[in-house]
Amino acid sequence: MKRILVLCTGNSARSQLAQGYLQHFAGDRAEVYSAGVDPKGVNPVAIQVMAEDGLDISHHTSNHADEYTGIAFDYVITVCDNAREQCPYFPSAGELIHHSFSDPGHTPGEDLVTSFRRVRDEIKEYSREFIHQKLPA
Repeated sequence: MKRILVLCTGNSARSQLAQGYLQHFAGDRAEVYSAGVDPKGVNPVAIQVMAEDGLDISHHTSNHADEYTGIAFDYVITVCDNAREQCPYFPSAGELIHHSFSDPGHTPGEDLVTSFRRVRDEIKEYSREFIHQKLPA
């Protein structure tokens, strides 16, 4: 079984969405974790938009990246530029991957929920492709 860690700044939205989708698409082929370099708690809008797509992330917690430095990860994925720059050193990470997604709720001219849905959909497609390429069935 592979271990995947998704890192973001606040571990409140993008990394939570990615954790939900990566786990969904990987099934029992992976354990997926998420963390932040400055955790802020899981954003309720992230929970809402995932529920709209049939995934329950209400049980997720917001964790600091330092909590996972002792785990041997096969993949560490940073999903925002700030997390990439501040990413703690993971000596056991097999592959470090960066894919930046915009911060939902911070897009000029876009309302909060629409922004979260757009980023959710981008992360969903990225996660589906990631699992297809890295953990083929």
